Amino acid sequence: MTAILEHANVTVTTPAATAAWMEKVFGWHIRWQGDSIDGGHSMHVGSDTSYVALYTPNSELNEAPSSYVTRGGLNHLAVIVEDYEATERAVVSAGFKPGEHYDYEPGRRFYFHDDNGIEFEVVTYD
Repeated sequence: MTAILEHANVTVTTPAATAAWMEKVFGWHIRWQGDSIDGGHSMHVGSDTSYVALYTPNSELNEAPSSYVTRGGLNHLAVIVEDYEATERAVVSAGFKPGEHYDYEPGRRFYFHDDNGIEFEVVTYD
C-alpha cells in the first residue's frame, strides 16, 4: 500500500487570514478549528482527504532563516490544480506575486510566497 500525505502543519501569524485566501485561491474549506498545544490556535483548511494545519502560538513569532539552508526546513508546499491560469489569476487577486514559471515533464508549475513567507508551488498535469 502506498502512503498518502494527510496534512502538513505550518506556523502562521493569523490562521483565519491564511485560511481565507486558501479558500479563495485553492477552493478549499475549513475542516476544523480550535485550541492547540500550549494554548495556541489551529485551523485545518483543505479538501475532504487532505489539509494544511495552520497553527499560531500564544507567543510572539520569530523570523526563520532560509528554509533551503536549514536542516529540516520546509522549502515549499505543492498544490495540484485543474485550471492553472485561473489559479494564477486568483493568486494575483489575493495580493501575491507569482515568481518562477517552469514547463517541463511532467507538468507546468509556478511559485509564489504568501504573506507568512511560505513558498507555494502550483502544478498542473495537462
